[in-house]
Amino acid sequence: MKKIIVTGALGQIGSELTVKLRDIYGEDNVLATDIRKPEDICGPFELLDVTDAKKMYELSKDFEADTMIHMAALLSATAEKNPLFAWNLNMGGLMNALEVSRELDLQFFTPSSIGAFGPSTPKDNTPQDTLQRPTTMYGVNKVAGELLCDYYFNRFGVDTRGVRFPGLISYATPPGGGTTDYAVDIYYKAVEQGRYTSYIAEGTYMDMMYMPDALQAIVNLMEADGSKLKHRNAFNISAMSFEPSQIAAEIKKHIPSFKMDYTVDPVRQAIADSWPNAIDSSAAVEEWGFKADFDLEKMTIDMLEKLKVKLNQKAIS
Repeated sequence: MKKIIVTGALGQIGSELTVKLRDIYGEDNVLATDIRKPEDICGPFELLDVTDAKKMYELSKDFEADTMIHMAALLSATAEKNPLFAWNLNMGGLMNALEVSRELDLQFFTPSSIGAFGPSTPKDNTPQDTLQRPTTMYGVNKVAGELLCDYYFNRFGVDTRGVRFPGLISYATPPGGGTTDYAVDIYYKAVEQGRYTSYIAEGTYMDMMYMPDALQAIVNLMEADGSKLKHRNAFNISAMSFEPSQIAAEIKKHIPSFKMDYTVDPVRQAIADSWPNAIDSSAAVEEWGFKADFDLEKMTIDMLEKLKVKLNQKAIS
């Protein structure tokens, strides 16, 4: 990667990924794009609606990009509220990005998700290659996206790559409509209010990852030797699996007065119940050396420290 265009650059992942890519490859070598303008523009930025194929092509060509990282998408819970819009944005944007990458010979990355699995998928130690019959629009989009990226690699030779992200936890951006976002919101509420009401039921395990590990995984996969990649577009990756009471217990080590209760959201709970408890990341380890540095304990310490600074207050004790 030398000249990189990022779509959805103001989203949960894109906002932090753009900063990391500019740190590595140089500020002027990463073009951030999104459908809205940032409050403060730092580095190259252009407005882009990913359903506008012509403008996506023109921006990529004028920037002389050699890599596209396509992050623009509607997340799981939000997609269930408007499935038609989710299909048009997620799949229309992906098709445009793949076509531009084919026409300009770009290396290409887009993320899939544990949402690509469904209730009939094995829930524990979920294999890299297994049954995928999701019951959400988001999951259907992700499975279709995995297949499209495979198709563009096999049919046109586009260097497509991707991972199945678990829930991603970050102090930098607030929750954005994902089912796993309770694991972000709980830290915010712990610091700000000392209590949290979980919309996910106790005992519901889901795979998670701290954002620094997720960002490094993207860079490592994109820099990996392509000849060693067998799965290419849908690598299982995860750092930890936990349920709400476990993250609450870890927070209480640092904020002893923290309290959590439950008001379960049936829509997001149904989505969570359709996903694996814990996935097998061994293919990513073997093919490109994936590893995660943060576990729940280490992540909690870092999250609370960073949020106290961000929110400009001391944690409630």
